[in-house]
Amino acid sequence: MACTSATRTMGIFAHVDAGKTTTSEAFLYLTGRIHRVGRVDQGDTQLDWMEQERKRGITITSAATTCHWRGHQINLIDTPGHVDFSAEVVRSIRVIDGAVVVLCGVGGVEPQSETVWLHTEREGLPRLVFINKLDRDGADFDRVLAEFKAELSPRAVALQIPIGREDGLSGVVDLVQRQALVWHEDALDPQVEEIPPAMATAVSAARTALVDAVCEADEALLELWLEGGEPSEEALIAALRRAVIAGHLVPVFCGAALRGIGVQPLLDAVVDYLPAPQDRPCSKELEVPDGGDSATPLRAVAFKLVRDAYVGHLTWVRVFAGQLRPRDRILNPRTGTLERVSRVYRIHAEKREPVECCERGDVVGLVGMKSARTGDTLCDPLHPILLAGFEFPDPVITVALRAPVPEEIDKLQQAVLQLCDEDPTLKARFDPETGEQTLAGMGELHLEVTVDRLRSEFGLTPEVSLPQIAYGETVRREATAVATYKRQSGGHGHYAQVRLAVEPLEQGGGLLFENAAPPWRRTEGTTGALRPFIPGEYIRDVELGVRQVLEQGVIAGYPLTDLRVRLLGGRFHEVDSTGMDYRIAESMAMRQVVRQARPGLLEPVMAVDISTREEYLGTVTADLGRRRGHVLAIGAKGRLRQFGGVAPLAEVRGYATALRNLTQGRATFVLSLKQYDLVPGDISDEVIAQRREAGKVPAR
Repeated sequence: MACTSATRTMGIFAHVDAGKTTTSEAFLYLTGRIHRVGRVDQGDTQLDWMEQERKRGITITSAATTCHWRGHQINLIDTPGHVDFSAEVVRSIRVIDGAVVVLCGVGGVEPQSETVWLHTEREGLPRLVFINKLDRDGADFDRVLAEFKAELSPRAVALQIPIGREDGLSGVVDLVQRQALVWHEDALDPQVEEIPPAMATAVSAARTALVDAVCEADEALLELWLEGGEPSEEALIAALRRAVIAGHLVPVFCGAALRGIGVQPLLDAVVDYLPAPQDRPCSKELEVPDGGDSATPLRAVAFKLVRDAYVGHLTWVRVFAGQLRPRDRILNPRTGTLERVSRVYRIHAEKREPVECCERGDVVGLVGMKSARTGDTLCDPLHPILLAGFEFPDPVITVALRAPVPEEIDKLQQAVLQLCDEDPTLKARFDPETGEQTLAGMGELHLEVTVDRLRSEFGLTPEVSLPQIAYGETVRREATAVATYKRQSGGHGHYAQVRLAVEPLEQGGGLLFENAAPPWRRTEGTTGALRPFIPGEYIRDVELGVRQVLEQGVIAGYPLTDLRVRLLGGRFHEVDSTGMDYRIAESMAMRQVVRQARPGLLEPVMAVDISTREEYLGTVTADLGRRRGHVLAIGAKGRLRQFGGVAPLAEVRGYATALRNLTQGRATFVLSLKQYDLVPGDISDEVIAQRREAGKVPAR
């Protein structure tokens, strides 16, 4: 068991195709964890182990592993770079202490690079940057570094500069130790050499910039520097470590992971500059006393659920404090459930290694946690604590799944629910009348991979509809309504009356329900069976009626959002009123008031980031305009032209094929959710008419 001061729990993040998994594979090879470097293009990497990952050549799900370097244990999480699988990024960032962000030496700062950086910034993660693929045509270290400083972090400081350009890349200059590291052909380790004379001026300027940046972040070194002194190598490394952990500086490294260039120094930097678990507590509640792990109550977070072919249900956990052993009993505060850990595994991609004890900083898989869900706290039963959960983006696109035979309806439903448990950005609904299972996700690729998993992992081949847009509904003005539900059929009848108001909220406001009904007080004229108030025990039923309508929608059968609902009052009957009566009355009132409040249809609007050659720029921008989109910015990155714009998701479904045809395959693009906007009137009418024809609009 590693001492926690010699532990690094870190993640690797990047835009798709920046070389992140190749960098992780190089880490594992250099540390002796694997004996052959896998290649993404050959489908034999250790960390991209799923069938879908190897077939598509992309990372789909985060993979965890442990390796050792210079006497330190490195707990590593490799994450997807595609925006459709952002849940893996969100949950991984919450459970690591530091990160390596990989940038492509050609593409530079790309859309998912920005998304990942914002996530890590919100969590205050210490980070290192690795500018990769500098051996490719069009790669430019200086351009990418300047772009990174301008767009993401002015705190970036180069600790290396490359030796050679493009296919002439042979090594890097270490600015801290002032030496050249050269990788000769087929050599695993770099050769330490003199700095090339032609680089003397560039190295001197970069070294001065580095020392300036470090001294500005460290008072003791600043005083020495101002007095004309030169900090020692040890003092510089120590000050850099403090600055990185505090978030004052972001060291930048460079190389070409596929050829092994720059990977060893990057591993050294993980050990030298990223924090140990005790250097960066997750929050004030998780600060660990000086007594050490054995004297500290267990505090851990479940961040991923996995179906394992050999051990069954596996819960991935990051231990933030204390120790955890097989047969320990731990508490899930969300459910109040006390469960016993049957086994603890160290994770290496799809492989498992049993361990007898894990401690602060470890990432492990637990067997026996039946109640745990993504984001749940797991803790010592005698010291309960509830930590903040995770927030995931909402899905934007939906497909309908139908079992080919009635006997498979239940099996399909259960399989979809299991996949939703594993992936919080998947949302499922089941219609018992039609036997239709709807599944919503982050994009077409996300849903395609999920349906493929139903086939490969569950043996199911459901009929799949074309992807449908996950529209929403909202209101555009305030309104009030009163509804009375009354029925008499002999004996006790049914009676409930409610009065409510709705008002729009700003985008992202979600749904708010407020009980603004005045409490009842007996006054003159209030005797008799009918009373001018709603008893407190029925308020919950009123809210359930509201939320049922909000979920089902009113004008097109899509969920309502961005509005506040206020219960203003009502009446009840001492004999005939029940909770179900209030649910029905509130449902009636909600439908009335929404129709009076200028309801509108919302559609997801996507940020569209495209890279292509200059000769196709006019064609692509014109096509985007025909899709109700528009361009926001155009720039150049090496030999490519890049532009960012926005377009409704409804207009860019299947965009990959269209863009390929427009550019003869010489373009790439990324879609990511930007916001929800109101659908134009004529298009809204068409969508609503189609929903009514399909029987998806709730009855009035």
